[in-house]
Amino acid sequence: MLTTLKNAFKIKEIRQKILFTLGMLVVIRIGSQLPVPGVDTKFFSQWFAQQTGGAFSFFDAITGGSFLNMSILALNINPYITSSIIMQLLTIAIPKLEEMQRDGEDGRKKMVAITRYVTVALALIQSTAMAIGFGRQGYLIEFNALNVITAITALTAGSAFLMWVGERITEKGIGNGISIVLVINIISRLPQDLSNLFEQFVFGKAPATAILAVVIIFAIIIAMVVLVIILNDGVRKIPVQYAKKMQGRKMVGGQTSNIPLKVNTSGVIPIIFAQSIMQFPIIICSFIGYNGTGVWAEILKGLNSGYWCKPSQPIYSLGLLLYIVLIVFFAYFYTSITFNPLMIADNMKKQGGFIPGIRPGKPTSDYLNKILNYIVFIGAIGLIIVSVIPYFFNGVFGASVSFGGTSLIIIVSVVLETMKQVESQMLVRNYKGFLED
Repeated sequence: MLTTLKNAFKIKEIRQKILFTLGMLVVIRIGSQLPVPGVDTKFFSQWFAQQTGGAFSFFDAITGGSFLNMSILALNINPYITSSIIMQLLTIAIPKLEEMQRDGEDGRKKMVAITRYVTVALALIQSTAMAIGFGRQGYLIEFNALNVITAITALTAGSAFLMWVGERITEKGIGNGISIVLVINIISRLPQDLSNLFEQFVFGKAPATAILAVVIIFAIIIAMVVLVIILNDGVRKIPVQYAKKMQGRKMVGGQTSNIPLKVNTSGVIPIIFAQSIMQFPIIICSFIGYNGTGVWAEILKGLNSGYWCKPSQPIYSLGLLLYIVLIVFFAYFYTSITFNPLMIADNMKKQGGFIPGIRPGKPTSDYLNKILNYIVFIGAIGLIIVSVIPYFFNGVFGASVSFGGTSLIIIVSVVLETMKQVESQMLVRNYKGFLED
């Protein structure tokens, strides 16, 4: 990785792209410190400190502290991510959108434009809910129409600005603009989280205990990163043989290829969906200032990851079981709408391809479905392990951090993908230089 970066800086074009990306990231971090006009940030920080669990901690992590600071970038790119997921799901359900997606570059531009509009609409809805919900609880210095409208405008504009920055990084930077914005937000919180861990388990302890704690902390982090890399790069290759056929006077075909099926076919989407469903009631209750009573209060605690894996309160860990079931469900659900074995089998049949030992057509589709079900289950188990480990250490040892398995999956996946893009740009640059010579 370091070698790739070193070689990339030797090429002027790529060096300019990297520096442009870094400049945009600096702008984002500055914007994360600019508070929304009319908001009492100290009062908001006190409210945030009273919240337990991962509902707002994860949200603050992926916004790079912007949410805690209640800055103009508090919503960050979350509306864009939600909009992209919604559009991806609607593409499967609405034939017009599916046709638009297949319509080459023009269709892609139309899809991007629609995604932008949906992003702004979602940002407007979320900012309105936050301004009114928090305003009623006293988080605006003065709860009046002017301050509410100002907060809504600032939050919506901040989210739209980040979407624009992400697109600029994709066009003029090293690519993966939105993903890079998300990663820099998460990484910006890591020093504070590591500092909290060291203060809790290392500083002030006996030397032997402190050394053991340091070893355990880094061993767990390294093990999780390795597991995420395995999940991200794990592929099951299905061999495909193409039959020979005559074209004019030449015999073509006969080559061997493969269908790469990723172990983690759905990426981090199942965890995000599961977390969203689990935390949605908690967030809504927080906005309206409702803490719950009786059975409803116990249900809210069960949905709150801050109560999971606590030996003194095992009943709340039932929420963790629901979380695991949701991850498995969404792993299969998301894979089923993004990967179509029947379409792949038909395309292979049209091109004269077949899987050795499997007849073309429906038998091929059934075979791919069977293999895919095994792979998705393995990938879901890996996602569960990575996502549950932080909750276990939080519940048993009180090791509370804002980042967890979800953050690591996002960081590792984006870093690996970005490095691949940089390498491909360097390769293209070398080919251009060869042609020019």
